[in-house]
Amino acid sequence: MTNIVRGGFRAGERVQLTGPKGRLNTITLRVGAVFGTHRGDIKHDDIIGKPDGSVITNQAGVEYLALRPLLTDFVLSMPRGAAIVYPKDAASIVTMGDIFPGARVVEAGVGSGALSMYLLRAIGETGALTSFERRAEFAEIAKANVETQFGFVPTNWSIQLGSLQDELMTAVEPGSIDRIVLDMLAPWECIESVSHALAPGGVLICYVATVTQLSRVAEEIKASGNYAEPEAFESLVRGWHLQGLAVRPEHRMGGHTGFLLTARRLAPGTVLPSFSRRAKPEFADEDLAVWNPEHLGERSVSEKRLRKSVRSAQSAASAKSQDSDSSGE
Repeated sequence: MTNIVRGGFRAGERVQLTGPKGRLNTITLRVGAVFGTHRGDIKHDDIIGKPDGSVITNQAGVEYLALRPLLTDFVLSMPRGAAIVYPKDAASIVTMGDIFPGARVVEAGVGSGALSMYLLRAIGETGALTSFERRAEFAEIAKANVETQFGFVPTNWSIQLGSLQDELMTAVEPGSIDRIVLDMLAPWECIESVSHALAPGGVLICYVATVTQLSRVAEEIKASGNYAEPEAFESLVRGWHLQGLAVRPEHRMGGHTGFLLTARRLAPGTVLPSFSRRAKPEFADEDLAVWNPEHLGERSVSEKRLRKSVRSAQSAASAKSQDSDSSGE
């Protein structure tokens, strides 16, 4: 997207101010306006014209670092109608889904527009993004967020109100879409429609929250016979504390947010060969066996050692009891 801004801060721009104790505030610059805090006021005119990455001092001498917000900053602070796709997952979708400049991409649903912005940046001005959203309110929030971030609504982005399952086959030409991203409750319901729209070799990316969703959509993809073997993964992000020699993992981390599954569209009529393993029935005794302790790497405790542990525990308890009795005399 052509929203590159360089040079000094301008009126109408959003600026992220980092103050004492790392507290963040994002403001929109206006001539003559004032940003008030309990530590004093910051005049917008003192920021306008300064280069990105400047330190601004308020009337009380308190310093603030002024930066143009990154897309990640905006996504995490923007108004939300629905849960967002977090930056770590958006990065995985763009990378593992191989979203490239000029790609024709479909997504469902649009949510608050977080993933839409990453996709629009990845496909550039020569690509096309079609987003399906069932709720008009979510579509409006997403559209406003995209306009706030980019400064305009990209002409190569369209939002279709309705269900992808019902509308996709009439909205796009068969085999014309390069990538499809499904961020929805029941993506398995859309596999037939997605197969109709994806070009041979195209990538389907599913973003789901739970193991049961992941299992069901994977089995539906396999059963359709239209895809190569799906792959699934999740991304976990752990920040590090950096202060002198006190370098350690942060106490909090970006843990599980969702599972990602990718699958490549086969050419029509292609039968996927069996490359490695025989198909198993849905349920068998050997499937349960992998949960036995020996398969999980747990060593079984011998009866001899168990009896020794019992004696040791009882001896320690007896000694403690006798020591208590002696102390009470």
